[in-house]
This record gives sequence, structure tokens and C-alpha cells, in this order.
Amino acid sequence: MRYGIVLFTSDRGIQPADAAAAAERAGFDSFYVPEHTHIPVVRAAAHPRTGDASLPDDRYLRTLDPWVALGTAAAVTERITLSTAVALPAEHHPITLAKAIASLDHLSGGRVSLGVGFGWNTDELAHHGVPANKRRTVLREHLDAMRAIWSEEEASFSGEFVNFGPSWSWPKPTQKRIPVLLGAAGGEKSFTWLAKNADGWITTPTEAGLGEKIELLHRIWREHGRTETPEIVALAGRHDAAQLAQWAELGVTEAVFGLPDRDAEEVHAYLERLAGKLGLTGIDRR
Repeated sequence: MRYGIVLFTSDRGIQPADAAAAAERAGFDSFYVPEHTHIPVVRAAAHPRTGDASLPDDRYLRTLDPWVALGTAAAVTERITLSTAVALPAEHHPITLAKAIASLDHLSGGRVSLGVGFGWNTDELAHHGVPANKRRTVLREHLDAMRAIWSEEEASFSGEFVNFGPSWSWPKPTQKRIPVLLGAAGGEKSFTWLAKNADGWITTPTEAGLGEKIELLHRIWREHGRTETPEIVALAGRHDAAQLAQWAELGVTEAVFGLPDRDAEEVHAYLERLAGKLGLTGIDRR
């Protein structure tokens, strides 16, 4: 099982490049950042953790652009993979987002994966013209359009929400296929969408019943003719050796720990302590 770090970026505390470089030095395998383009002041959407319009953390208002943040991280790292937990592709035009992600993969030497979400904040989505009852369709179309741009010399796409004629766009990603992971609560509807459109699952931070949900994911995965093993990324709280051992048994491929909202010195110390508990040596273990 691999180990990763997620930094809830903001305009205060440690900078993404510093955090990613420190995580790589400590021996972690992956570095994730989140995305919100903005937070509407007046909202009807309830946050999944609070159950109402209140937010559990004011960093939701202050998140950095994920691709700019990961670009700075790519410039100071060599090995660690760069991803999002999660990005919201439905809020961007797929032509320009495909260019940004392909450029990052090209410049980082093929280290990018894409963690995506449907978006709990339907008010935020609405500001981008995304109907709440169509957010899964919009996300699917945007991913399909980006994959066409990434893989075809003359890409085109025709859908309900995305349409463009034959076009050229380089660079192409260094990787043959950018891995896409769905961040969503585990259930039949999400796993069915995942089996059709993605390569793995990112759990929610408070996901319960992981064993049963992983079993459900594998069943739906097989029913849709997928033969490869899905990536399963579990978001962890504090270090818990027994939980990590159980996750490894269940088939979790990566456990990801959140960084504290602190200054660089405190975050560096936290990473060193966590790496010690996990037995990391700072050597590429893959």
C-alpha cells in the first residue's frame, strides 16, 4: 500500500511546493490538493459533513487553483505523483482544462492523476452553468472530451454540453492515459458511474463500512467488463496502524493523510513524525 499527503491549500500556511518537496523527501508517494473556484455567499446546498449551509473550514473560501499549485510542486519534485482530491472539471471548459493537465503531465514527466468529484456545492456549479441534476452527465462529457484531446491528433466532440469540431492541441500527456479517480461516497450509483468512466475510487473522509463498499465496487467493476484492478485511495485521519493493516487486507492501494493548517516548520515536523510511524525512509519504494 502506498502513502500520500493531501494539502488543503490556502493563501496562508505552508505553500504547495514546500509541502510537496517535504513529502517527497520523507518518502511519501503522492501529493494531492483540492479545488473550489469560489464559494457563493448565499447557498442552498448542504455541506456533506455539517448537514447545512455552514462550512467546516474557512479554507473552502481560500483554496488555490489546483493546477497552478501542482505546477509549483512539479518544479521542485522528481518522483512524487501529483493529483487532486478532488478537482471539479465540470466547472471548466474541457479544451482549456485538457491543455492545463496535459502541460502539467508533460512538464512533470508523466506524474499526474486526476481525482474528480461531482460537486456537492450545487450553487457553485450553478454559477458555472451546470444544472444540479446534470452534474454527472457534464462531468462525463468533460472527461470524454479531454480524453479525445489527449489521445487524438485531430480531436472533436459532440455531446449535450460540449461540442467542438476537429482541432489540434499539443502537448499530449506523457502518460498513455491520465488516471481518473472518482471522489464520492461509496454506493451503487457512484460505483456504476465509476466503472463506466474512471479508473479508481477516492473515499470521503468519513467513509464507513469500507469492506462492504469495496466488495460492491469490485462486483460492479466486473459487471461492466473491467478486468484491471481499480485504484482505491482511502482518506485517513490520524495514524492508526491497525486501520492501515485492515485497509491493506481489503485492497486499498493508497492511504492519504491530511496536513495540518500550520506554518512550514510545523508541517515539516508533522511529516517527519508521520513518516517515522509509517516506516518510510525517503527512498522510492515503487
